[in-house]
Parts: sequence; structure tokens; C-alpha cells
Amino acid sequence: MQDGNGVMDRQGASEDKVSREKGLNRVLEILEYLHRTQRAIGIGDLAKGLNAPRSTTYTLVRSLVDAGLLEMAGDGNRVYFGKKLYLYGMDYVRGNDLLRRGRQEVDNLSRETGETSELCMLQSGRYTIVHSSPGTRPFRISSATGLQIPLPWTASGRLLLARFERADIEGMISEDDLVLPDGRRLRLDDFIADIATAGLAGYCITSGLVDAYTKCLAAPVFSAAGKVEATMCLVVPIDTSDEKTGGLLALLRQRAARLSMPG
Repeated sequence: MQDGNGVMDRQGASEDKVSREKGLNRVLEILEYLHRTQRAIGIGDLAKGLNAPRSTTYTLVRSLVDAGLLEMAGDGNRVYFGKKLYLYGMDYVRGNDLLRRGRQEVDNLSRETGETSELCMLQSGRYTIVHSSPGTRPFRISSATGLQIPLPWTASGRLLLARFERADIEGMISEDDLVLPDGRRLRLDDFIADIATAGLAGYCITSGLVDAYTKCLAAPVFSAAGKVEATMCLVVPIDTSDEKTGGLLALLRQRAARLSMPG
């Protein structure tokens, strides 16, 4: 039989574990919130955004600042990512063969074509630009590394989901994801049909989804197991001729195939 002290010890250990897990979850929520907002933010606003006690948020932020994971902005009232996270990110790039080679391919493709080029992956149910290189046009198409966009808005999203079951896709797509920036609403059935078409074709082109001025060309990058691990994209003006679009697509598919792992 277990004596009373043993029972209390187990209860105390269990409570400590729960407390640590809550603290870790809150830290992850802070990092994710800063990633979504893409700017330094006041601790009070951070606590409000997380619906968390200000005192708890302040304590966690101070610990993260002391660890170098976060830094206070110049005014001392706002907080953002710290240098140590940047160094960790560079370690990830050095250790990830696909990302390392993909960055080179994207930069080379942008220089050769003069168009904005991207390497994109699926992250937390969102299309995520993991590396981008701007084109050489006087009017440049903006494309921010780290930007996360609803999957139905993108050509890449239709390729990244090519081998997913319908139920899994439905679980990842919210009603808001189907509403484009200009207010148009996509039908989920149409989006799923587009996924099937893109998977069979081995590429995808979308026009005027995120804005009225651009179209996106995307080609899949496969893992050794045949899964779409990433996509390479070109973002070009919507009035790019069919002939030029065809040439860019052929080059894009060639480079994505070169980046893919042999099966």
C-alpha cells in the first residue's frame, strides 16, 4: 500500500508536470502570436491577444528575453524575436538539405527570369513562404519570407494537398480560408477539384486570387517517398503572355524536378 506521503508526492509531481506543460504551451503561443503579427508588440497587447493574464505573460516574456529568444524593442515597451532564434533558424537551414538547395534554386531562377521566385511548404495548415527572391522588374511584386496564406488562395496550396484525403483537407480549411481578399468566396468542392487537377497535371497556375495584378505558377518538389514536400513558384504580372508563361512554366518544372529527391 502507498502511504499518505507517497500519494501527496505523486499529486505534487503531477501538478508540477501540468504547470510546466501550461507554461510551455504559453511560450509557444507567444512565439506563434509574434510570428502572425510580424511586428514588435507591447506586453499588454500581447497578453490581450493571447487572452492571458498580464502578470503571467510578463514573467514568461522576461524569461525569454533573458534567454535571448526575445528582445525588447528600442523604446523598451515592445517585444519581438531575439537574435538567438535567428541563429537557431540558420542552424536549421544548414541542417536541412532541401531548404539549403531550394534557396539556391530560387535565387538562381529569379536572376535568370527576372521574376519573383519562391520556395513554399505546408506549415500548420497554411501555405508558407520559406524563401523568396524578388524579381528585377522596376515594379516589384512583394513576397515576404515567413508569410502564411490560406491554402485556397494559392497555386501551391493545390499541389501541397494533392495526396491528402478529402476529410483531411476539410479539416484544414476554414470558412474564412475560402474568402479571397477581394471578398469573392470559393466553393470547397471547386477547390478540391482543383487539387485533383493540379496533382494529375504536375503543376498549377492561378490568376487574380490574392490580388488582381498577378498570377502564380507552381511546380511540386517531391520527397524520396513521392510526397509533395514543397513547391517552387514564380509570381508574374497577370498580363504575361501565354507564350512567355509557357516558357517560364517549363523552366520552373525543370528546376523543381532537379530539387526533388530521387525515388
